[in-house]
Amino acid sequence: MATAIEKLERDVTIIATMASEMEAYLNSDVLFWHMGTSGMPALTLGGYLMRQHRLLILRHLLNDTKQIMLDGAVQQYNGVISEKIIRFEQKAHREQDARLRQWGEYLKDVDRGIAAKTSNYGTAVETRTMISGLSESLRLAPYKLEQRIPAQTTLLDNQLKQVWKPGDFIWFDEWQPAYPQEDYWWLYGKAKDKPKAKP
Repeated sequence: MATAIEKLERDVTIIATMASEMEAYLNSDVLFWHMGTSGMPALTLGGYLMRQHRLLILRHLLNDTKQIMLDGAVQQYNGVISEKIIRFEQKAHREQDARLRQWGEYLKDVDRGIAAKTSNYGTAVETRTMISGLSESLRLAPYKLEQRIPAQTTLLDNQLKQVWKPGDFIWFDEWQPAYPQEDYWWLYGKAKDKPKAKP
């Protein structure tokens, strides 16, 4: 199993590849872009933003080579985004809607008492973290976050809180400084499947 540092180093490689394909991705009509390099996750804005967030805060854990690679990726990404403001906003809203649906489906599985059997919360909750990253980006100028998106997120958060069991930070301890509990409470514990009703 990869260590916290190894996972961060892998994230640098991933966002460098994502940044290099970002312009083509934004110009496409595809929401989940399969990158040319094998073994990579699909390129999405949410996936990029989630990784960039933690890498910028935890950059001190990276060696000099990876820090230079990170800086180059961020610079390339920012350059593309500044030229594709409308495309970014359109794609970010589409992904936000898709991620909200995806997270809602996971919470339905929790409500049905089957999520624990079919998925790992630590992996499933990446979707909620991507929603947060997309929302933060869309709150910044020149974008204007639609009010329905925070409302949907709040609705789903309230649904999660009904089955929430607070606990320790669920990802690597070394990553905790990037995710303060006040802002990322869903990473401090886990959802518990509702017990199935007795016949």
